[in-house]
Amino acid sequence: MAKVKHFKIKEADTKQLLLGWSGADGCYATDKIVVDGKKIGFMYREEPVNPFDSGWRFTVGDESTGYLNNPENGGVYRLNFICNYDKDIISHLYASVGSAFKRNSEGVFEQVEL
Repeated sequence: MAKVKHFKIKEADTKQLLLGWSGADGCYATDKIVVDGKKIGFMYREEPVNPFDSGWRFTVGDESTGYLNNPENGGVYRLNFICNYDKDIISHLYASVGSAFKRNSEGVFEQVEL
């Protein structure tokens, strides 16, 4: 039985932040972001797995492999929903498949190698 998630931001309270986006807008984010409300620390874009998938994956950056491998610790969301949790990601969303960004010690995203 899947656990009931209590999102930090209710979908009804989200604003339209991702203007002009076309194409698939599905993404994966961990519960540390959408339930606990922590800032995204690592984001990367892989090949989409279906026509609705943008390929973007968002984590806080300190999730263990065990945590990430448990499907109850994350979910699939619309990109705009995740933008409401962390507006800093918006300027990087047009990066190509294979791109990755990590938040540095100053809190700014820097491109990194996967």
